[in-house]
Parts: sequence; C-alpha cells; structure tokens
Amino acid sequence: MLKKLLLSLSVSSLTTKIFTPPLSVSLLTTFLLLFVSYLATFAQTLDMDKLKGMQARSIGPAGMSGRVTSIAVVHKNPDIIYLGAASGGVWKSTNGGVSFTPIFDEQKVSGIGAIAIDQSNPDVIWVGTGEGNPRNSQNNGNGIYKSMDGGKTWE
Repeated sequence: MLKKLLLSLSVSSLTTKIFTPPLSVSLLTTFLLLFVSYLATFAQTLDMDKLKGMQARSIGPAGMSGRVTSIAVVHKNPDIIYLGAASGGVWKSTNGGVSFTPIFDEQKVSGIGAIAIDQSNPDVIWVGTGEGNPRNSQNNGNGIYKSMDGGKTWE
C-alpha cells in the first residue's frame, strides 16, 4: 500500500514538473507581452486625408477573372511577350514585360485559353479563345483567331 502511494506521488509530481513551466518562463512571457503592448503605443497612425485623392485604376490583367492563362514569347526577341488572360483579352509587351498594351479589345470575346507564335514568322500569332480552367468566373470562347501583323488586326 505504501509502495502504491509513493508511486502515485512520484508520478503526480513528475507530471506537474513536465506540464508546469518554470517561473522564469512565465515571467519572461509576461514581460514580453507587456513590452510589446508598450511598443504599440508608439506605432505610426495612418492619416486618411492623404488617401482621399486616390482613385482606382487599371494596372493590367490583374483584376477578378484577369488570371493569366497563356504566355508566349518570341524566341529571337524575348522582349516581345504575348499574355492571354482568362477574361482580359490579349496583351503585348515589347519591353520584356515592363509594360503591356491590350491588343484584343476590339474582338467580341475576351476569354483566352492559348496563344501561339509562329517562331519562323513572329508576326503570325494564333489565339485560342475560351478559358480552359473553369471556375466561378469562367468565360467562354468563340474559336481561334489569327493575326498576320503582330496583333494589330485579327481574323
């Protein structure tokens, strides 16, 4: 009986030692929480008056449904990049992707699934319309378009 009592006391004290952090850890944690709270009083505040003149603006195919679905690069001139967006048309860069210009806005469809360049004649571009990755904002296509002049006109 005494042996069982001693065993239970030793197990009880062992579990207390395992799960109870030392006093130094509790004090350190308390100190850190207080210190962080103190530092928060010096945090910068945002002056909303400085933001009043800001307006929303288009920055390219990055909005809802503007997911990039296809990228094609002219091998002999990698500064020329064509980018197809899920519902944002076709975009062209002539400066290695620093800026893009929309080249498909006059077409009756904006969902792009694929772009291919004839590397032997990079002015010839093929665009497959219709997004291949359906989701809640998917756009349908209406066929394949071809440009013979680097995206200036489409047939």
